Amino acid sequence: MSRIGKKPIEIPAGVEFKIESNRLTVKGPKGELSREIDPDLTIKQDDGTLVVERPTDQRRHRALHGLTRALVSNMVTGVSEGYEIKLVITGTGYRAEMEGENLRMALGYSHDILITPPPGIKFAVDNRGALVIITSHDKELIGQIASDIRRLRPPEPYKGKGIRYEDEVIRRKAGKSKIGS
Repeated sequence: MSRIGKKPIEIPAGVEFKIESNRLTVKGPKGELSREIDPDLTIKQDDGTLVVERPTDQRRHRALHGLTRALVSNMVTGVSEGYEIKLVITGTGYRAEMEGENLRMALGYSHDILITPPPGIKFAVDNRGALVIITSHDKELIGQIASDIRRLRPPEPYKGKGIRYEDEVIRRKAGKSKIGS
């Protein structure tokens, strides 16, 4: 049995959910999320918890069991608490600033890059312009947006310049060295 798939999902106060055929909708104080669930799997509600069950021990059902439980858990956490990702910008002249709801980034290119947030995403920048904070209730969407922003100028190993996640460690390399004498 799947260890993750067997774990029940606690439903916090203020979170509502409904299952119509194979579509699960979760609504909470931070927003609303909806997702198609595989029709073979069932989601049952027990006093304040959700449990994902699979019909057989086939390889496909075992694979979907833990995945579905994790996706539903992320939806419940997102609409109740929300998610936040912080990106650190390092480098001379590299900075970010807010322009209304949009994010304008100067990353050493000939032009600034303007990023318009999709629905459900909010940007914030610290006062120095070196830290971008992305918040959302959708874990999948926030991870994709953060990855897209990081890809604009990934960190390089020699000086460490670029955009990195706050908890990411960049392995630094030594520069050129003189060979012989």
